[in-house]
Amino acid sequence: MTARILFLGPLADLARTPEMEAVTPLDWAALLSLVSQELAEELQGERVNVACAGKVLADKTDLLAQDGDEVALLPPVSGG
Repeated sequence: MTARILFLGPLADLARTPEMEAVTPLDWAALLSLVSQELAEELQGERVNVACAGKVLADKTDLLAQDGDEVALLPPVSGG
């Protein structure tokens, strides 16, 4: 049972991959333990959002991905 994790934009550069699979159920602490310390610190920043199963989470620490879910890690949007 797995979920697909998508690293978007510069988060893919930090992860050194655009996506990975993780065993489910997958909560926030488990997600942070799967990635490098540098990426975990970036993900914990308030400007990074998390979507699970197509819905952006109001509080990313509420993440609980189940089998077949897609978790998208959304980097801060830059203006211009």
